[in-house]
Amino acid sequence: MSLLTAEDGTDLAARPPGERTGWKPATRILFRFGFLYFVLFCVFYPQPIFAFLGVIAEWLPENMQITMVNWYHAPIEWVGRTVFGAEVALNPQSGSGDQAYLWVLVFCVLVVAVAGTLVWSVLDRRRTEYRRLAGWFLLFIRLCLAGQMLGYGFAKLVPTQMPVPPLDALVQPLGSITHSSMLWLQVGTSPVYEMLLGGAEVLGGILLLLPRTTLAGVLLSLVSMAQVWVLNMTFDIPVKLLSFHLMLLCLVLLVPEARRLTAVLTGRAAGPADTPEPVSSARGRRILAIGQVTLLVWFLIAQVVQQTRAYHEWGPGRPKSELYGIWTVTEFTRDGQTVPPLVTDETRWRRLVFDNPEAASYQSMDDTLTTVGAKIDASAHTLALLAPGGEGSDGPRPLATFTFDRPRSEHLVLTGELSGHPVTVTLQRVDESGIRLRQGGIHLIQDVPRFS
Repeated sequence: MSLLTAEDGTDLAARPPGERTGWKPATRILFRFGFLYFVLFCVFYPQPIFAFLGVIAEWLPENMQITMVNWYHAPIEWVGRTVFGAEVALNPQSGSGDQAYLWVLVFCVLVVAVAGTLVWSVLDRRRTEYRRLAGWFLLFIRLCLAGQMLGYGFAKLVPTQMPVPPLDALVQPLGSITHSSMLWLQVGTSPVYEMLLGGAEVLGGILLLLPRTTLAGVLLSLVSMAQVWVLNMTFDIPVKLLSFHLMLLCLVLLVPEARRLTAVLTGRAAGPADTPEPVSSARGRRILAIGQVTLLVWFLIAQVVQQTRAYHEWGPGRPKSELYGIWTVTEFTRDGQTVPPLVTDETRWRRLVFDNPEAASYQSMDDTLTTVGAKIDASAHTLALLAPGGEGSDGPRPLATFTFDRPRSEHLVLTGELSGHPVTVTLQRVDESGIRLRQGGIHLIQDVPRFS
């Protein structure tokens, strides 16, 4: 059934334009609620409106997207205390989109939308339809949806959202990996698969902004967002709120097309589209079409700039450490005594991993992996491992200082001090090509499955 249903129960789309009457009361109430809820969500939730800044976002503080939500923290924190009995505060350093603060924000949006619907229905009870306003509303949420599809799509098309598994992930026991990390590592292990996922999302975003292909864009976006939401729910990815609402936006955009889609799926003639338009004149529609294509170009420029930076900062093109590799400890000497490789020894190292130029990870004998800061001077052959500074400290404090000797590319000797003790650590580099997770590719002929 179409969104635009007359009070006598007939479909307005089937009538000539001059014979169309007002909407049913239930349709008017649902529209008022949907308009208020989704517009407020898109405006006040961190991501949707922020995407319209495009390349301007590159010049803003790094956490601006999330800290903007803190501008109206007082009422949200009050609702958290009063309604839910919880102290909620935004953590701008967290990458979670499902913080308690944001859940309370969405609850506030829901309450305001319900209250606004009641007031609107009383004050505007004589109005029988909102076709023009519905046109602007659908256009607005379609633009918001397109911005999100392009943003998340490009982050996968240029595989930076789920990068290739870092070296320290390759030495962790499988059982120590969280559900969220497992999904990230699984997708990142196959960049081609990630790029195909991103390509679908990017195509959905592009089609949404081309007036003649909007329905195709909505359908493709719905399929993509449904998959994303299911993955977020089943792998506990903290973007459940946003992905669910993006899926809802797709469904709202499909409501005016429900009659036609049902007709196509049941083998009947679809008939002309009856989606409300924000403007009625041909000139107005041309201006809106030009505006949407211009916005598409603006979004694309922003994504090229952002993903180029992401590619070089944390994606495949990021710099590598001077001592890049997984290094296995073959000999560990402390205070002049050889320390045997006992799994009960919490101070002896099993491996040392260098990936990021400014960090390193050491793996204890019980396989516990600890990431610390690293400062490498290749010319002076010195290495400093830096533990996070304690309370009141001005910065990182040295955990270990070494001079290193690398007689061969696969051989490394560290000599220095670790936790106040003189140590000598001899290491052998692991051949990464021998790690099964790095042996990807497509094998069309497999006489035996490669599950082990």
